[in-house]
Amino acid sequence: MLFSWAIFEVEIMKTRSIKESEIQRDWWVVDAEGQTLGRFASRIAQVIRGKHKPSFTPHMNMGDFVVVVNAEKIRVTGNKETKKTYFKHSGYPGGDSNTDLKHLLSTFPERVIEYAVKGMLPHNRLGRELFKHLKVYSGPEHPHQAQTPKSLELK
Repeated sequence: MLFSWAIFEVEIMKTRSIKESEIQRDWWVVDAEGQTLGRFASRIAQVIRGKHKPSFTPHMNMGDFVVVVNAEKIRVTGNKETKKTYFKHSGYPGGDSNTDLKHLLSTFPERVIEYAVKGMLPHNRLGRELFKHLKVYSGPEHPHQAQTPKSLELK
């Protein structure tokens, strides 16, 4: 649309906002074996958020579903296995507890990836909704074959 005044010619551009019905959500399966935790979680968070799509809108849930397999085979660099701790509090006096990464990997390996990805998503209602798009399994099997997930290759 062009407007022309005596001296200026102005072109008005409109930003098109995507509708909820136009969002295409895919399913991806990714193998965590041998991947570095932080880099792996960062890439997963981008796919869940939908930043890899050209129609990315920051305030909308337009991300894909990600299924992570072999969570127990994730690796970390340095001496993070003994130095990295996870803090939680029950809400009662004296109800705090710290767990190191090595113990968490041996008991609940899925939680390590879940905590890392959750910390990289928005800390609001949208982030809580996006976190439901992450499915993590410690072994090579997962129950999402019906969704025909595509393989996601991470470098």
